[in-house]
Amino acid sequence: MSLSRKRRKELKRLQSSAEDLWGDQQHVLEHANAVAREASRQLGHLTREEVVPRVRTGYESYVRPGVEQAGRFAKAAGDNVERGLGNALGSILSIGDIANDARVRRAVQRISPRAVAVVEKKKGRGVGTYLAIGAGVIAVAGVAYAVWQTFRADDELWVADDEPESTSAV
Repeated sequence: MSLSRKRRKELKRLQSSAEDLWGDQQHVLEHANAVAREASRQLGHLTREEVVPRVRTGYESYVRPGVEQAGRFAKAAGDNVERGLGNALGSILSIGDIANDARVRRAVQRISPRAVAVVEKKKGRGVGTYLAIGAGVIAVAGVAYAVWQTFRADDELWVADDEPESTSAV
């Protein structure tokens, strides 16, 4: 392909301009990368010196006491439910033991022979089973309520320490 001398000169100038532009773009990108690296380094310093201590202080003064208080409430609720459930189950089991005691059976048989025969014939689920199921349901409901009370959102829990004074008081 033959080009005129004028066109070759124009193409050579255009190529030179494109190479200059490419070099300028490379220089701008290198400078932008250096600025971004410096900004990242400064952001790391700012985070270590300013943000982390503030977050730590906020956690220590606001979040940690709430979590510890919630833990104490949950532990107390669990202890109360455990004691109540233990007492209820102990009572139910002791009633069952008393009912199965041979001395009690003989005493009841002396008073009413038909009552012992009715008790011995019964082999299915009795009142004690339903009482135990009811006690279990009540215990689970109590634990669920205690957990709900512990973790519910309470607006008054997060009151700021330093409230600004109103301008009307001045």
